[in-house]
Amino acid sequence: MRANDLIAKKRDGQALTEEELAYLIGGYVNDKIPDYQVAAWAMAVYFQGMTAEERAILTKLMVQSGEQIDLASIEGLKVDKHSTGGVGDVTTLILAPILAAMGLKVAKMSGRGLGHTGGTIDKLESIPGFRVDLTRAEFIEQVKRSGLALVGQTGQLVPADKKLYALRDVTATVESIPLIASSIMSKKIAAGSDLIMLDVKVGHGAFMKTFEEAEELAQVMVEIGKQLGRRTAAVITSMDQPLGSMIGNALEVREAIALLQPRAYEGSSAISPAMVVTIELAGRMAYLAGQSTSIDVGKKEALDHLRSGRALAVFRQWIEDQGGNGAVVDEPEKYLPRATEKEFFLANQSGYVQRLEALAVGRAASLLGAGREKKDDTIDMAAGIVLLKRIGDQVEVGDALAELHYNNGEHREEALALLREAYYIAEETPAREPLLLGEVMPRDT
Repeated sequence: MRANDLIAKKRDGQALTEEELAYLIGGYVNDKIPDYQVAAWAMAVYFQGMTAEERAILTKLMVQSGEQIDLASIEGLKVDKHSTGGVGDVTTLILAPILAAMGLKVAKMSGRGLGHTGGTIDKLESIPGFRVDLTRAEFIEQVKRSGLALVGQTGQLVPADKKLYALRDVTATVESIPLIASSIMSKKIAAGSDLIMLDVKVGHGAFMKTFEEAEELAQVMVEIGKQLGRRTAAVITSMDQPLGSMIGNALEVREAIALLQPRAYEGSSAISPAMVVTIELAGRMAYLAGQSTSIDVGKKEALDHLRSGRALAVFRQWIEDQGGNGAVVDEPEKYLPRATEKEFFLANQSGYVQRLEALAVGRAASLLGAGREKKDDTIDMAAGIVLLKRIGDQVEVGDALAELHYNNGEHREEALALLREAYYIAEETPAREPLLLGEVMPRDT
């Protein structure tokens, strides 16, 4: 078997067998097949695609390239949720304690942020003392005891994906849906959960820019999960504007704490966009796990745990279990990092906010120190942006649209320029667009 024959076969639109894919991926991981040949294969996949069987085989081989997490000793159904990346996405911080309060087992491995998207691990590390480096035994024991643990991904998990992604990043093949799907699903499957819920973002601040692309990716990932024996579902949600109103690590923890407070659900006030998506995810996961009799019942039970304070209590316990100071729940302003400089970004015209482009806001927060462009960059936990006006809000000249938080103002002007791009104000009232745009559920539901 020769790599150039396999490249030619895929170039001509033919499917590769499991033996052929194993030869290619195994040879690449073991440095027996060079980068340039795998790059050629990836480009062939970009143009020719892969069959459903090829995608499942590729994902399985990537899973088998490294260690796999065995969660069998944890009783009950283990659940995991993955977002394809967005801005101000605090759903994991709220969803995980809700699911644990509902009796589900949340054993989650998460990554760090890169570019304009935030990473859950970085957000949690803004809590004083919070440990994301639990040993395997500590991780499993905590899930058994409290129903919830979250740690960083290990370097031994899916090394084939790590190597292949770095190659795709420099060969213009990142956008290949079969390669995106196998990358995401290999990590989720290797992490060991029984039920995988995918939140596929679409819009200005997401990787997928059109609904058609997002729907295809969702369908492909759900099919891979089914073929590899994992119960998998997906929702497609909008990322045209930031999901939350706080962008930045400690700021997003603050927002999560506020949204977990029972008083946020008193009266008839509208639920925030971040909570709309969180409740939709919770309802589906509870239903698919057999915990609730329907999605609507699952959503109601999730809200009940928020109103009762049970989800907040689980959040506090989660922090303390992983070495953090639970008092942050009571006084986030006191215990979370705070920026030395704050500055309002003001409206220069009156009207209604028509657009609030998530990508520009995310980049602005990153410039202030909240993100990293390279994996070894240091981030400022206190830096970020608080959105004071969102799409549909009426504004007058001089109103504060957003508040910048920073300790280092070196890129302040660039951040302000990006905010000027992000906000578009006009006279007419904009139409309210839905957050939940679609879903892909297992066929047997």
